[in-house]
Parts: sequence; structure tokens; C-alpha cells
Amino acid sequence: MSKKKILFILASLFIIQSGWSQKSYPNLESAKNSINYKGNPTNATDRKPLAFSDKGAWFAFGFLETTEIQAGFSGPFLMTEQNGVWLSSSFVSLELKDENKQEAINWKTSLVTQNSYNSHLEQQFKNEKVEVKQQLVFLSGHTALQKTSITNKTAKAITLFPSYNATLFLDDLQLSKENNTLKITSSKSTATGYIQFLKSNAEIEVSKQSYKAQTEKLVLKPNETKEIIVSQTFIFSQYSWKTENETIQKTVFNTLLNNTQKEKENLLAQLIAKKKSIYKDAVYSDLVAKLVLTLQNNTRIAAEGLKHGGLFPSYNYEWFHGFWAWDSWKHAVAVANYDQELAKNQMRALFDYQEPNGFIPDCIYRNNLLEENNYRNTKAPLAAWAIWKIYEKSKDVNFIKEFYPKLKLYHNWWYKERDHDQDGLCEFGSTDGTVIAAKWESGMDNAVRFDDSKILKNGEKAYSLDQESVDLNSFLFAEKNYLSKMAAVLKLTEEAKKWKEESEALKVKIQNQFWDAATGWFYDTTIDGKTQIKAMGCEGYLPIWAEVATPEQAKAAKVNMLDTASLNTFVPLPTLAANHPKFKPDNGYWRGPVWLDQSYFGINGLEKYGYTKEANELAHKLIYNAEGVLDKGTSIRENYQPITGKGLEAFNFSWSASHYLMLLLEDKK
Repeated sequence: MSKKKILFILASLFIIQSGWSQKSYPNLESAKNSINYKGNPTNATDRKPLAFSDKGAWFAFGFLETTEIQAGFSGPFLMTEQNGVWLSSSFVSLELKDENKQEAINWKTSLVTQNSYNSHLEQQFKNEKVEVKQQLVFLSGHTALQKTSITNKTAKAITLFPSYNATLFLDDLQLSKENNTLKITSSKSTATGYIQFLKSNAEIEVSKQSYKAQTEKLVLKPNETKEIIVSQTFIFSQYSWKTENETIQKTVFNTLLNNTQKEKENLLAQLIAKKKSIYKDAVYSDLVAKLVLTLQNNTRIAAEGLKHGGLFPSYNYEWFHGFWAWDSWKHAVAVANYDQELAKNQMRALFDYQEPNGFIPDCIYRNNLLEENNYRNTKAPLAAWAIWKIYEKSKDVNFIKEFYPKLKLYHNWWYKERDHDQDGLCEFGSTDGTVIAAKWESGMDNAVRFDDSKILKNGEKAYSLDQESVDLNSFLFAEKNYLSKMAAVLKLTEEAKKWKEESEALKVKIQNQFWDAATGWFYDTTIDGKTQIKAMGCEGYLPIWAEVATPEQAKAAKVNMLDTASLNTFVPLPTLAANHPKFKPDNGYWRGPVWLDQSYFGINGLEKYGYTKEANELAHKLIYNAEGVLDKGTSIRENYQPITGKGLEAFNFSWSASHYLMLLLEDKK
């Protein structure tokens, strides 16, 4: 056997035995530290630090920076409580004293590394006396395990006395001791926390707001390593703590970590294999890992009012701790590439609240004492698109069977409640008669096209804006085609034919009423269809995405989409053309900034009409010019400044990550 081969075998054995190195997981290793989780929470509502979570857990952790370093991870950040709060700066933080009651290690000066992976967090400290390694991995949507490995680096035996202590940030949380378990209860949440020092007879002292836990002393021979494992559980009352605890007690940490690493490595390998050929380079593989991690951090299991699991738009933004309708449709399409069950549940979560008339609320929350579900409006009809995309990946006919009647009801609701003049073209509107809720229904709240909009009453709790919107009707055209496909799958031949006939009739109306040949763009019109509202915005290329435009219309619109004075900005396809007088690129919301969902629709639309080269050019700019997208550590943002590329609004944003993922992967129609 060659010397090289012997060294390789020995190195492999070391990797397996140590349970520390990532070398056997190349995709995880390449993508490590893709999001920066370093930060020092200074109070409960500190939104500066980002946090890592997995498996749908409602709590998350990060790294403390060197100024406040302790031997523990920051947090947890509790989404079980209010709209997300830090329990403590570092609730399970190790103190290590020697036989002389002196600190055995100075954490600030001994920090070696802090690394995050899609699978777990880890950090390492080292001085001339001891080496301390810590790893944190999620067991489930309720529990994370934290392992601390302590190694004696001296030539003689040493005795160490480990302890943990922390103080809570919030006074609505209370600590108590239950057997050898630290229990955390809240006056504002049904979730309960349980902290356990596993296989260690910890002596726990508690006050209302702080605790101290002294674990068993460690006697370490030279080069000997011993471990302390702590479980942190935050579990809602609808789940069984008894069952969860039984799982915790029989879990082997290294097995859990290795299984999680394998799971994440395999997931990344599968997604990387699906990349379009133009994205074969490793930099795009790392981007895939960052995008999936972004979605992972925002994933929540079912809890209280959220009856199925799904994704927040952003856990980091205080008011985004819920599920929104069109966000959900978009998340589901992306997630279907790697977790079809989660994608299905994301769809179910909103349809759990479907009204008998077909209406879907705009957004739903876990706890309506914190925020009420929004029934003032719905969102643009993209649900059938999402259901069909999930079906394409899963081939689950029962899923189509489950949703087809609900989608029919939702689709027909638009024509009953949002077609003021009953001409077969719908309007955005509201249930409460307010213009603001009607603008929310479009998803483009402050878009210039709505500056002069007024409200019209259609019936009881049914109002429309006084304009017919091109994007809405393009979505409805696409829905009819998806519903036709679903009906065919279910062997409902007559219904499939009816949907197709309806889509053909709608196509003619869209092509004629909303198109302006002089400027080469689609625009909203007044309710009578006679006057176009000429603000060139992203809604104008939705007919291309929906494949309702004629080839000639798509060709003409492409010119505007590639015009650097108009829509082909530094980060391309802004929500309003750059040469419009009301263009506001800085914090303009829907009056200029680039939203990734809309940019995706434009680029995907060009692909559908055969303009692959042009689509790829725009996609390249979207990836390379948006601040930090390809950089290590920088999180994906809600939207981007089109002229400078600066990231704007919320951090760790799900639909931005979703649409970047869709751009990178093969999308078979």
C-alpha cells in the first residue's frame, strides 16, 4: 500500500473519530459561514444579530462577538415569545474553574474559531491548559443539543469545575426547577422551555430571573477529553414534552450531528446537480447553500394558529412572524425543489383559513392576541401555479385531488367579488372598502399606478379599485391553464376543456386592452378599459411570464426590459422604470427598488419566449450586482437599490432567496 493511501486512511479515521472536521462533507465545508451569525444581543428586542435555526424550530442561536465572548452561543432568540425576543445574551454559557477556584481559561483571549454550517454551529477555544470545543445541532423542531468537549492539554491530571449561569432579559418569563430540569414559563406564550444537563447530576439554583447550574467536576488525565451535553427545548402545549424528552434521553449527540450533516450534504448535492449549466461554477453552489439556509432559518413547524408548517418572510423583522398568502405561494415553489412535504404544508397553512366563498386571507399568525389575521384583503392568485409546481416535483395525484376544489373556489371568488362591471376582467380590491387594503391586495402597496385609485362597491364586503390590473388578469389567465392541467390529471375532461376555453377568451382581452404598441408595454387601465394608466412598472411584464402576450408584444417589451435608461438598471428590473419622474430607488418600496419575485417573473418570462441570452444577462446582473448575494456572511435582503445595488429593508428574506434559487435551478415546464 502506498504511503499516500495510508495517510489518507489515517486522516479519514481521524475525521470519523473526532466528529469535528467537516472534510467528509465537501458542500457543507465549501459553504460554511455563508451567513454571519455573530452579534451580542444587548436586550430582548435587539434586531442587529442574526440567528441560526433548523428543523422548523421556533428558537435560534448565534455567536457572541469577541467583546462579549463567553463559552456559549448567543440566545436563544425565541419566536415562541411575542414577535421574537432574545431570552438572554447567552443562556447556556459555560464557566470553567480549576481546583484553586480560578478561571481555567479566558474565553476572550482563547477563541480559535467560530464556524456555521447548514447543519450546525461550532466554536473552539484553546490555551496552554485546556481545549474547549462546542457544537450545537437541532434534534427537532422543539429541541437543540449543545455539546462541550473539554480536553486536558497538560502533562498531568487536572480537576475542573464546570458551571452555567445566566439572567433573563424579560420579566414575563419565570424560571423554576423541576427535578434536575430548569423550566422556563411565560405569561405571554403557551410554549415552555426545558433546559437539561444530560447525564450530569447538576445542582441547579434559581431565582425568578436567573439561574446557576453546577455540573459534576471533571477529572482529566493528560490528553483526555470529557463532554457535557445540554438540551434546550422550547415546546408549545399542543406537543408532548414527555415524548420529546424520551427522544432526548436516547439521542446520541455524535450520531445526531453526523446524520444532520449527511442530510444537509445530500440535500445540497441534489440541488447542485439541478443547477442550470451556466451556473456550474462552485460560487453558485455556495449560493445555493446560502439560499437554502436562508429558507431554513425562516422555517417554522405548526404552532397554535398556524396549523401547518411553513416559512416566515423573515424571522429577523418584528412584524414578519406569520405566513402571507403570495409569499407562501412563492416559498412553496422554491421549497418543492428539496422538501415537498414542507411545500405542501406551506400551501395548506393558508388554505386552512379559506372562507366558504373561496376567499383566502392576506396573512395569518400564530397568536392573534399579538396580531390579528388580515381578512381585509387577499393576495394575487398564484396558488394554482404553486400547487402545479409541487405536483411536477412530487407527482402526487392525491395532492391535486386535495387542492383542486379549493383552487376552483378561490379562482371563481375573484370573478364574483372583484369584477365590478362583470366584463371578465378583475380588479384588486378589499373586503373593508378601504383603498389601502386594496393596494395591499396587489402586493405592490405604494405603486405609482395606484396613486389616483378610488374604491368602488361591488357587494357586501366586496370592493374593487376603479382600475383593471394587467398583472392580476395575467395571473388569472395562468391559473386557468394550471387548473386545466389539474383537471386533466384528475380525468375531468369537460372541466379541463372549460378552463382552456376561458383562458383563450381572457387572452384576447389582455392582449387588446392592456397593451400599448407606442411604448411597447402593458399597463393597467381604467375600469371601462378605455384609458391606460401609463406608469411603466414590473406589472407590465407579467403577461410575458404568464405566456399571454403575443410573440410580437413580448419582443417589443423585451426592448424596454433591456433598456439601461429604463428597466435594465445596475440591478435589473426595478418596480418602476428608472426614467419615470416618480422613480425612487432609495427606500421607495414599490416605486423603484428591485424585488426578486418580480425580477424572476420578468427573466423567466423572457426564457419562455426563447430569449435565453437576454434572460441570462439580466440574471447575471441580478446575482452579481445585488449587494452581498455572492459574499460570505451577507444575508439575502428583502429588496435592492437598482442603481447602487445596496440591500434594503428586511434581512434574511425568504422570497428573495426563493426566487434566486428558482433562477439557478433547471425549471422544466
